[in-house]
Amino acid sequence: MRKKGIHVIGLASIFLCLPSLTKAQTRLLTGLGGPLGFGNECLGQNDDGSSLAIDVARAFPEGLNFFGTVHRQLFVNTNGNITFAGPLPTYTPDPFPVANRPMIAPFWADVDTRREMRGLFGFRSCEGPGDGEAVMGPPCDRPPENGIWWHLRDGLAVFTWDRVGYFRCNWDKRMTFQLILSRPSGCYAPGDFDVEFRYTRCEWETGDASGGKGGFGGTQAQAGFDAGNRRDYVMIEGSRMDGIARRLCTMSNVGIPGTWRFQIRNGRVICPDAGAPCTIPGRVGLCAQGVTQCVGMGRECVPQFEPQPERCDNLDNDCDGNVDESDGQPLCPVGEGCVRGMCVGYCLEGGCPEGYTCRDGVECVENACLKVRCEGNQRCRGGRCVDACEGVICPYGQTCRLGRCFDPCNNVRCDEGCSVCVEGRCTIACTQMSCPAGQVCSSSGRCIEAACERVECPPGTHCEGGRCVDNCEGARCPEGEICRMGQCVFDPTQTPIHPDAHVEWPDAASLGADTGIDAGSRRQNLGRQSATGCECQLMRGRKPLPSLLGFLIALLAFFRVAKRSFLG
Repeated sequence: MRKKGIHVIGLASIFLCLPSLTKAQTRLLTGLGGPLGFGNECLGQNDDGSSLAIDVARAFPEGLNFFGTVHRQLFVNTNGNITFAGPLPTYTPDPFPVANRPMIAPFWADVDTRREMRGLFGFRSCEGPGDGEAVMGPPCDRPPENGIWWHLRDGLAVFTWDRVGYFRCNWDKRMTFQLILSRPSGCYAPGDFDVEFRYTRCEWETGDASGGKGGFGGTQAQAGFDAGNRRDYVMIEGSRMDGIARRLCTMSNVGIPGTWRFQIRNGRVICPDAGAPCTIPGRVGLCAQGVTQCVGMGRECVPQFEPQPERCDNLDNDCDGNVDESDGQPLCPVGEGCVRGMCVGYCLEGGCPEGYTCRDGVECVENACLKVRCEGNQRCRGGRCVDACEGVICPYGQTCRLGRCFDPCNNVRCDEGCSVCVEGRCTIACTQMSCPAGQVCSSSGRCIEAACERVECPPGTHCEGGRCVDNCEGARCPEGEICRMGQCVFDPTQTPIHPDAHVEWPDAASLGADTGIDAGSRRQNLGRQSATGCECQLMRGRKPLPSLLGFLIALLAFFRVAKRSFLG
């Protein structure tokens, strides 16, 4: 595993230093003893080295249950990780999953903590053991920087990589990060533990022997968890890709830039992308849409939609692989076509309002959208395709996806009694001590307002400020739907308005700002708020068309059907 030999660096390159990527808002855990507050134990200067075996019982007498195996020892490795089965000198991160290397890696990359020695003509050498040979337990020389420290006490183990450089003896850019293992609060089983990654300085991603130059390029760092069984792992998105250092320092899975938290329960990692959208293999249409659940051994994509009656919305609602049809037949009767959830009569040239044109003889669309074709989860507005969820405000506790509102916790299974689902993620059930000021821990395992502690609300409502509020309050449902009993449901009562020269179309001001209603829609949906929730005043009538125009529409429909029959 020997690396490349000594590099010759020109004077121009010696002084080349890119600005640091970022400085995160998180802080390292200190006050643990030692000269820097990171503890009294450390690795001496080295490359690819590891500590001797560390007894886990010093902090966790019951051991650490990691992917079903209870570990009672661990090793601190120079290259940004801890391992359980033995030391790991590998400097270029292999893509997860790997075999026989159960590890927790806040930043697996080619760390080099040796001192640089400079000679004549720009030649460099590195002072200290390593340079490709793994070393075990180099004596702690208490470095003022570029060091690796750890501290263990009951219920807590902290490992700190302090301003470390990269191979080969490069100090022009530094990484500072910390791995914290802690005993959970509240409900937990023997072997359960919490994990936290903290990053405060993120300036390089790759060592010189991993294809990098100046700390970047080549094979970048990897962060996450690996069971060592070639099957189960959790990896922070962006690992082994350009920009991983910036991501670790500026992003988070808990809302604190530079801080990443995970829960290990019954050996399983509750991973950072729990609740993220995913696609279910083997399913089609809406039924293929799911959310990621990571409370099992690895990831699972759980469904969020079940087959529904087909609707005219360019989506496969009944999950049979076809859109806008039922049992192989078009949804709309002869002379009508599907437009955004409704069957509408064919339009004629000259029969659309100003600024709109009849397209395909079916719908009046904005002139700017005439040549724009959008996917089923998008709508054209102002000449551009926008997400079907734009302008939609889902009822309380729901989120919008593909133009549908749904509960992100639907079908998500959490450890009963120990964790609860919040926004599609399993989080630790609260305790009275864990809730912030002004809140209390409810029987559901969630922190709620203190004023709502003794308030029981009926279905379709929730408590705010000590009173029950309709889940529909403030909601703007997707097109063709209305909010009832806290749910956005299809509203078959919405009757389309057929625009012609005699129909006065509502302008944007009459509809209200950001209603989520397409300007080209053939209906008015004038919403008003009431004490019982979201109600809608609907235009149920249509102005009669002149007899000649009506005859022309019917005639056009007849020729369309005849043409289809002839071609068929």
